Amino acid sequence: MSIDDVIYVICLLGCIGAGSYVKKIADEGQRKLVSTALGVLVVVIVSGLHSLHCFVSLALGTAAVLLVHPSKGHLVTFGVMFGYLVFFRIFDFYLGIPGHTNMIQMILTLKVSGIAFEKTAAWKRLQAHDEQKKNDQRDVHQESPIEITDYDVELQNLSAAEILHYSFNYIGVLTGPYYRYRTYRDYFEMPFKTHAPTVEATLEKLKYAVFYCALYLATNYMWPLDYALSDEFFNDRSFVYRLLYVWPTFFTFRARIYTGLTLSECVCTMAGFGAYPDESDPNNGEGPRKRYQHLKRDADKHTYNFTTIVNTRVLEVERCWTFREGMKHWNVCVQYWLAVNVYKLFPSKKYRTGATLLCSAYWHGFRPGHYFCIMGAPFYVSLEDMWDKLVRKSATGTSRRVIDVTFWIFKWFAFSYLGEAFLLSSFGNIWRFYSSVYHTGYISWAVMTALGFYLTSQRKAAERRKKRAAEKAAGGDGIAAAIEKEKAQ
Repeated sequence: MSIDDVIYVICLLGCIGAGSYVKKIADEGQRKLVSTALGVLVVVIVSGLHSLHCFVSLALGTAAVLLVHPSKGHLVTFGVMFGYLVFFRIFDFYLGIPGHTNMIQMILTLKVSGIAFEKTAAWKRLQAHDEQKKNDQRDVHQESPIEITDYDVELQNLSAAEILHYSFNYIGVLTGPYYRYRTYRDYFEMPFKTHAPTVEATLEKLKYAVFYCALYLATNYMWPLDYALSDEFFNDRSFVYRLLYVWPTFFTFRARIYTGLTLSECVCTMAGFGAYPDESDPNNGEGPRKRYQHLKRDADKHTYNFTTIVNTRVLEVERCWTFREGMKHWNVCVQYWLAVNVYKLFPSKKYRTGATLLCSAYWHGFRPGHYFCIMGAPFYVSLEDMWDKLVRKSATGTSRRVIDVTFWIFKWFAFSYLGEAFLLSSFGNIWRFYSSVYHTGYISWAVMTALGFYLTSQRKAAERRKKRAAEKAAGGDGIAAAIEKEKAQ
């Protein structure tokens, strides 16, 4: 592990330990100040002078949120925060920035632009509600009433101090998870944190974090990524060895990510952050999907979960059969942000999937590996969907189980093959590796796509022939019946 990783883990462990203290602070204002102070301290420890990037971008984003009219504020803030990433990464390219500072900046970008999107959505609801009231006064029929909440009004009166507290709250400041401003506000206004099983949830997650960390250290020792860049790897190792090497290196990457994300979730659970009653139906990143404010009256009588702050559903990622399912369970809090703020709001339905993936790649970085990996995913998903319809959807029994396992193997090969580009990062490294394995992944997927199109067309042609034959038979039966009827008369 590098010195940056050691500092990062120490900071995360320190934040986990601070949770039990922060949760016990009775005064909500004092707790908010302490949480922000801890967050700023963590950012400075990890980033040093580079933390100035975080403060400058926050100032610019806050100005956009507060000064631009809500009708356009979300777009301007999005442009400011994502535009700053260009300057940030150019600075990184020439002068170098610690990797974990990049993660802090990435999460900050989502938070500040996310609160602008929330403010605009609330403003639109308020405008629609006012219009509805006017129509009611004029006896104009409205199909369904538009409900507004105190939260919608509160978003229109945000202060710079509130955005600062939300952005630099020590919970999630390093690597997330992303959570809405509403979740942050609820932590200080709702009593759920007091009654949630914080210690039990944290200990359970810590067990998994230790397990993932052990896997990471072991596999990184046996199959280091650096070896895939060495001359020995390309000159002395066989084609099969090089092709199969993508499996352990991507497994090592997953174990490292799982460790960091699980520790980040422990920061939340220890402080009781993101705890909601089961009745509120919380969703990853989003928070409650049902009304929950009334549940605070008998908060001690409910059971709680931390679904809101779960960023990756590890077991589901590992066990699910298909690439499409695996994507749904990976980095789900960030996926929620992308779905709500990019996918659903993009003006063209035809191009919104591509725009969302492009935004994700841009957010991750400017290196070619990010685009090779993320932009390559939809092509494999479309191939997988085609073969799912051809062979998997209608299969049952033993044949279905065999097909499921085959899909699972192909899923991890696709993840690993595309993920290798993400890890190798630069175009030169990526091209050298893919050339050494003769671009096996891309060529085999192209062949499978062509074969899939051919079999699909054959199946459709057979269905059309069958349909015509059935219609012809039905027509012949009708003629025969008419003749018999005529004879009877």
